[in-house]
Amino acid sequence: MKIEHLALQVKEPETVASWYCKNLGLKIKRHIPGPPCAYFLADDNDRMMLEIYYNPKEKVPDYPNLSPVAFHLAFLSEDVPLSYKAMISAGATPLSEPIKAESGDEFAMLRDPWGLPIQFVKRKESMVKA
Repeated sequence: MKIEHLALQVKEPETVASWYCKNLGLKIKRHIPGPPCAYFLADDNDRMMLEIYYNPKEKVPDYPNLSPVAFHLAFLSEDVPLSYKAMISAGATPLSEPIKAESGDEFAMLRDPWGLPIQFVKRKESMVKA
């Protein structure tokens, strides 16, 4: 089995999808105008997608009040501090500055403009195929 996508219910799927494409390099693989409206966004090697959608029959989760420890989207980064600064310039809110753990892994945590927690990570030893 392979994970195809993770779905995120948001109020403004077109705006959110556009921000993720512009600032995180994702690309739209499929758009369903809806309702429910959905955008399937693929990573740079087409191995994983986010579904950014809005179903008016369902409640949008309170992302800004979810603990980033309980839920976050993690993106691989070659330069965590640079990615962190770029996202702040793009409207993200910082949660934790870039750190290097004892393991040698590097991390930083932010919230996108809609409150979704985003983590940047650079592993000392890769855990997934790049």
